[in-house]
Amino acid sequence: MRKGAISRDGVLKAIAEHDNWGRDRFLAEYGYKPATGYLLIHEDRTYDSKAIAGVAHKFDQGRALRPDELSGGRSHAARWLARLGFVIRSSRDPDWTRDEIILACDLAMANGWKRLEYNDPRVTELSALLQTMPIHPEEVRTELFRNPNSVARKTVDITCRHPDYRGKPTNGNALDVEVMNDFLARPAEMTEVAQLIRRGLAAGELQDLPPEAEEQDDYSAPEGRLLIRRHRSRERDKGLRKRKIDAVLRQGRQLSCEACGFDFEATYGPRGAGYIECHHVVPLHEAGEGRTKLSDLALICANCHRMIHRRAPWPTPGELQTIIQEKMNRGGPQTPSRNPSRTEHD
Repeated sequence: MRKGAISRDGVLKAIAEHDNWGRDRFLAEYGYKPATGYLLIHEDRTYDSKAIAGVAHKFDQGRALRPDELSGGRSHAARWLARLGFVIRSSRDPDWTRDEIILACDLAMANGWKRLEYNDPRVTELSALLQTMPIHPEEVRTELFRNPNSVARKTVDITCRHPDYRGKPTNGNALDVEVMNDFLARPAEMTEVAQLIRRGLAAGELQDLPPEAEEQDDYSAPEGRLLIRRHRSRERDKGLRKRKIDAVLRQGRQLSCEACGFDFEATYGPRGAGYIECHHVVPLHEAGEGRTKLSDLALICANCHRMIHRRAPWPTPGELQTIIQEKMNRGGPQTPSRNPSRTEHD
């Protein structure tokens, strides 16, 4: 008997048994608790995904799995069921991301850092907008995902952490405070960020962006992940990169990093000829939907590119060059690394 070898037929038999016995008896019989993570949706009815997967094992392998033999998350029971073609939904909404909190903070600031009610038209409008954001996949959204009540609640979590608030704060999270402080420190810039996100969503530009493989792992910016995705998408435009390289070569310049001077051809010979990465130097909060110009791009090596994106605020290639020169003047390495971290444009 192989653990996990369940079939669609076995799942349907488990569902039938559930319907025949009722939920309480079904869960008690096999020792399962109500699902707290993911639910199975079948013929407009909701089922506890972990329990159904565990009992399906009985019909396929001769015994039901105990609750401690599997997890109900996306890496286990929910994944098995999804692979068999069943619809899986989260039983609770995902945490708010920076992008979403930016829009909520923008609304709270426009309201004088006072909470908004669920029936406020601005809350209703933001609720609809948040539901279009391509951040959370459908399977982790509940029927109440970012509804007006949850948006109004988020404005409470934000505004009760404002320095002028004198009441008892709610149990918000650190990211609420972090984004609010960004707005307090740079209100004009962060308002523009919120407007860029709104305009990008309305134009469909942000919905069509491919997801980042690293998804903010080692790349960060206070403007949020959607504007980073757009930024990175523009940098990966092969046609634009080629035009930039051709323009530099026509000027008689070498393809060397504008920050550290690294030359791929000088180090790798013919294999490195014509290769270098492009960095979009326009700040995220200024880079709207307009066409990218060659002057917006800098040629840069893979290591310096990663160092620029690694932590906000992002230095310009010139500022990174200053950091490198200061390090060298203090007795650091006399040449840049010969091991570029990645070659995204190959």
